[in-house]
Amino acid sequence: IFFNNKLSDWGNVAVQIISVIALCMVLGFILPKNIEYQKKNKKKSSQRSDIIMGIALMFAVAVTIWAGAYFLHDRKYYFISLLIIFEIILSFLISFEGRRPTERELVIIAVLCALGTAGRTAFYMLPQIKPVVAIVILSGVCFGGQVGFLVGAITMLISNILFGQGPWTPWQMFALGLIGLLSGLLFADGFLPRKKIWLSIFGFLSSIIIYGGIVNTASVLMVQGNPTFGMLISAYVIGFPFDLLLAASTAAFLWVLTDVTLSKLDRIKEKYGILK
Repeated sequence: IFFNNKLSDWGNVAVQIISVIALCMVLGFILPKNIEYQKKNKKKSSQRSDIIMGIALMFAVAVTIWAGAYFLHDRKYYFISLLIIFEIILSFLISFEGRRPTERELVIIAVLCALGTAGRTAFYMLPQIKPVVAIVILSGVCFGGQVGFLVGAITMLISNILFGQGPWTPWQMFALGLIGLLSGLLFADGFLPRKKIWLSIFGFLSSIIIYGGIVNTASVLMVQGNPTFGMLISAYVIGFPFDLLLAASTAAFLWVLTDVTLSKLDRIKEKYGILK
């Protein structure tokens, strides 16, 4: 019981650290000092920083797993998983700031996060029927996987101020951020058509497989020090009706919002020349 309490404390500390980092980035404390030079070298420096960040992330995750196996005897699954998720989220935030975004880019991302938070709050009385996943997917499709990840992670962080913070927050941030990242990778570069039928299918499957899979796994790790395969299966079975409801609502929101939302976001991107 004492160690479980300590895990909850670590989860709360991690949430607070992520909150401070996200707040600093949204407020734009790290602003470009030479915008013209940054624009000329944007693509090259961005690729270099992404490679460096990817190598650093793989090293950090490997060290975390090794430390958990060596020092904690490979038994503190939740604590190690929480550290890995924190490292992944932090790497994306640092990579984005390393690109030195402009004020207009920060405003667009802040507005998208606000829309996701407002959408989740507006439907609070309907369990799992939320447009937040749809908004994150559309953000990734229009502005790329990095922005999709940030919108998903920050939206979950901010909206949980109303729904309740806890050790589940990093898991939700990672799950929704991962959906935004994949939407950018699959759709924004033309790998799949940017049509509402494909986006609706992607939203349906990602809500069940990615979000449901990660959150259901977290529900087991948060309460069990020694999880088993049977516990995971039970969590998936119990959570499947809620995952199915979220998936169906996400597909419905994408079917309604895709055409008008993407046209507006594309117009903003072209008009101001941002997030290309």
